[in-house]
Amino acid sequence: MKITDLAIVFTAVFFPMFLVLGMRAESLEDVRFAEMKYTGALRTAVQDGGMKLNDNETQSKESAYDSVKYMRADKEQALESFSRTLYINMGIGDDKAAQAALWRYIPAIVVLDYDGYYLFVSQPYVDDDGKELMEHRWTPKIPYAWNDGNGNSIQFTLDSYVQVYESNSSIWHSGFRKDLIGRTGVALLDHEDVFEQVRRITIVNTVQERLAYYIQLHNQVALRNGISYTFTLPLISQEEWVNTIDDIGMMAFIQGIPMGEQYYNNYALGGGRLVKAPTYFGAVDDRGLPYYYRDTCSFNDRVEEVFPSAKEAAAGGYHEKSCYNPGVP
Repeated sequence: MKITDLAIVFTAVFFPMFLVLGMRAESLEDVRFAEMKYTGALRTAVQDGGMKLNDNETQSKESAYDSVKYMRADKEQALESFSRTLYINMGIGDDKAAQAALWRYIPAIVVLDYDGYYLFVSQPYVDDDGKELMEHRWTPKIPYAWNDGNGNSIQFTLDSYVQVYESNSSIWHSGFRKDLIGRTGVALLDHEDVFEQVRRITIVNTVQERLAYYIQLHNQVALRNGISYTFTLPLISQEEWVNTIDDIGMMAFIQGIPMGEQYYNNYALGGGRLVKAPTYFGAVDDRGLPYYYRDTCSFNDRVEEVFPSAKEAAAGGYHEKSCYNPGVP
């Protein structure tokens, strides 16, 4: 057989294979691009939603919670911001039909508040015609609740503030763990390390269990909408859970978006706390000596200048003057 004949045979046999592989490589590249787009959209949306959680903070009206972690999370503003950002970055900002379809692939959104959490999930309801329907709605706030098997129970928060029910006396106690030591019959309050471990485990398990239940419920809704994908609770590392429950925040899950032969599945976490940078005041004492101090201190001398950092205050010729405030790190 001539070499030209071999070349023709080779081309006839392998060219279709190369063509298919080339098309598949191009398809995989498109999938990777779409994955990056969706991941960026989801993370940005959760970050925007998380930042909106603190817009309705009314700590001054809630004196019962003397905690630096206390906030009253504004879940409605957070959801609105999350949705708007997600729609825009998904390229469906003006497409109502596409927006409604997207929610078929969002089994759950979690808002972690200071003393409990909310889930935005598919739930049944009855319309005006008496017909049972399903749509995404907020659950009531679910407390971080624990019981010791003896009738005593604790409602945890994101720090050591608790509400404790003592079964023997039928009395509720409220306060920080250290202030309740010896005042109740709940032994858990007397051991800081064990208390902290149980508190975190309780919060994580409570959220996971409710998520698993509502994601399973979402599967039923998905089947009715012609989606055969099975939604599941993703495996989240213990480290991510610990970071998530350290402060108020938002979690969002997206699953089952078709991408060629694959499905897009992801989740994102977003914090809700704004951390205020310290301010430094420059003043001059009665001897004419310049000094600077943090905004957590209070001195009677007139403030001459304000600085964003201790370094800039020192560069301005002021010397540090500290105060003792045990509540400030």
